[in-house]
Amino acid sequence: MRAVITRVKNARVEIGGSVRGGIENGLLVLLGIKHDDTEADAVRLADKITKLRIFEDPDGRMNLSLADAGGGLLVVSQFTLYGNCKKGRRPEFLSAARPETAVPLYELFIAECERLGFKVETGEFGADMQVFSQNDGPVTIIMDTEAL
Repeated sequence: MRAVITRVKNARVEIGGSVRGGIENGLLVLLGIKHDDTEADAVRLADKITKLRIFEDPDGRMNLSLADAGGGLLVVSQFTLYGNCKKGRRPEFLSAARPETAVPLYELFIAECERLGFKVETGEFGADMQVFSQNDGPVTIIMDTEAL
């Protein structure tokens, strides 16, 4: 699994002009799922992301976790995180998981974040979404379960 994690002051996802999910103060997580990802990857990534200490403490240091900051999560599926641009100029997405594999892992990731005590807002898997965010910092981290 691959995630682009952005600390935000606010973020929302719209589908067809209607807001599907949104948060104030928290993390926007763009989540890509690879064809060989497992349930263990989803659980491990949820734990790692929710415990990242990337929020500022009173001294201005990135020392607080999502829970410490009282933040929420907006999780948006994004298969394009597995786009391969090695050949030519048009990406191929052969590494991205097919929906029958990706949807259960996406849902497990969300459920695990909720089990850990976080309010999670989402987009809609496979939908044409518009994502809006006001980045805070900006602070953006890329995480891949192959490197954890």
